[in-house]
Parts: sequence; structure tokens; C-alpha cells
Amino acid sequence: MTAQIIDGKALSAQLRTEVAQRAAALTAKGTKPGLAVVLVGDNQASQVYVRNKVKACEDAGFHSVLEKYDASMTEAELLARVDALNNDPSIHGILVQLPLPKHIDDHKVIEAISPLKDVDGFHVASAGALMVGEVGFKACTPYGCMKMLESIGMKDLRGKHAVVIGRSNIVGKPMAMMLLAANATVTITHSGTADLAAMTRQADVVVAAVGKRNVLTADMLKPGAVVIDVGMNRDDEGKLCGDVDFDGCKEVAGYITPVPGGVGPMTITMLLVNTMEAAERAAGQ
Repeated sequence: MTAQIIDGKALSAQLRTEVAQRAAALTAKGTKPGLAVVLVGDNQASQVYVRNKVKACEDAGFHSVLEKYDASMTEAELLARVDALNNDPSIHGILVQLPLPKHIDDHKVIEAISPLKDVDGFHVASAGALMVGEVGFKACTPYGCMKMLESIGMKDLRGKHAVVIGRSNIVGKPMAMMLLAANATVTITHSGTADLAAMTRQADVVVAAVGKRNVLTADMLKPGAVVIDVGMNRDDEGKLCGDVDFDGCKEVAGYITPVPGGVGPMTITMLLVNTMEAAERAAGQ
């Protein structure tokens, strides 16, 4: 058996088309969705991510603002900019690109963003809303993973066992909460888990999100399981790869996401979805 590939590029394109239609409809009523992206310093990877985010916004018909600052910017100056954007009615979503320079407290900056504009879904209020099932913004990467599961008919995971490998605040923890909300029985595994394979062999769905190559191999899978690979690593030849041994696991899994072309494209797409929702809420829709 060879697993079916969950194509993140195709699903992403479909969702972006829907967002563009919603943006056009809202703009026609007088509210153009607006996203502000703030970049501090000259981290090369961050510059690429930011460029892709701004382009995606423009393609969807959003109002897009990119603010670039030197690494010497003070924490107080950045907090003042965030406050100004919080009070700008043309901006519905604020994204401060991480990592920030060492002298700036990431957590303090994220908490300064209004929860109404926290389209990254990193604010404590957003995490709390997810925890208790209230309306808020979902962290983009796990939100994209849920859309991928929906695309293969797994919107309701009642009776399914999902195993999340990783417990980060950005992916692992919110991923577990979203799976739980979809009625899955959820196990969170991490570096302190004694026998990872014993957990994953029980799983109908495995989400690997630790940033470590080959953390999941074919012998650790139940036949027919769905494998979502969030990892972004480099193999020995320098090629992009995930956390999962793709070649081995695709022979056992029922569905699998590739790297690249899987979860990656979905993350920016869900940022657009969140910004769209923020604009619709601000317009009273």
C-alpha cells in the first residue's frame, strides 16, 4: 500500500481563492481587510517569510503594510508601534515576525498585540479561547493541519486516536486542543516520553512537530494511519525534509503530507483566513 498524498499546495490555492472572494465582497461594502507585518532586524529566513506573507496578502486583495526596522530598535519603540497599529482602523491583523533581536522580549511584544488583531494566534487570550472553546484566532500551522484533515473527510475525529509529537506553544499544544475539539482522543508526546513508538502504533492520526529528522519511521506506524509532517529540516544533501521518514512511512500510512508542499503552504493561507475573519468581525459581519 502506498499512501495518498495530501497536497498542501492545491488545498492552499483553493482556500486562497475563497479568501479573495470574501475580501472582494467585504471591500465592496467599504472594509478592505488589512494586515500589518513588522520585521525587526535582518534575519534572512524571516525576510523570506515576510516577503511571502506580504505577496499573499496582495494577491488576495488585502491592504498590506510592511514595517521594517533595524535590529537596534528598542523594545519600547516596538511596543509603541504595536500600540499604534492596535489603534489603526485600517489594520485588522498584526503580525510581528519572530525571532526578535535578543534585547526584545518576544512574549511581551506578542501580549501587546490586541487579541482582536492577533492573527498569528499566539496571544495568551487566543490560546485561552482555544482551550475553552470560545471564539478567538487559531495558531496558523495547526489550523492548516486541521484543514488538511478536513480535506480527506476527517472533520469529525470521534473514535479516532490522535498522537501529537511535540509540545510547543506554536504547534504542539494548540494542535492537541484542535484535535480534541474535533472529538479525537489525543495523546501529546515529547522528549520526556519513554516509548514513543508504543504511542504512535496506536494512532489513527500522527502529527509530527519537533524539528528533528526521522522522528517517525515506518515501523512506528499503524497501517492506514494519517501522517501530518510539520517539520522543516535539511537532509544530508541539504534538501528540505520533514520530521517523518517519508519514503518509509508512505508505504504504511493511508495518507501523508510531503515536505515541501504539505503543511508549509497552509500556514500563510491560514494567516489570510484569520485576517479575513478579523476584518469581517470588525465590520460586524
